[in-house]
Amino acid sequence: MTIRLLHAEDDPDIREIALLSLEMSGAFTIRQCEDGQSALDCAEAFAPDVLLLDVMMPGMTGLQLLERLRDIPALAETPAIFMTARAQESERKALLDSGAVAVIAKPFDPIALSDEIRAVVGR
Repeated sequence: MTIRLLHAEDDPDIREIALLSLEMSGAFTIRQCEDGQSALDCAEAFAPDVLLLDVMMPGMTGLQLLERLRDIPALAETPAIFMTARAQESERKALLDSGAVAVIAKPFDPIALSDEIRAVVGR
């Protein structure tokens, strides 16, 4: 069984590295979006098992996106993981308090990314 992952990230280089990393594992079906609105537009039809959201995106932040995704009944309980370059303890705590199940710091380890996400989904 593959894990359906929705990835919202505005940086094309980070999207590409994450995509290559996750595809190599063979464990994921991935839909990538370059901003929050695109992710919101495709999320319900894609029906992800897990959300991987950048915190800092133009137009709609990852936190705002998660809030909007939670309004979609089918996605209300979907595990959300934030990726951020601002991984101070207070910021991590705020993201977890907002409903995320994990926070991955940027720069992330491409080799460990799929294992980190699978561990979160397996909880």
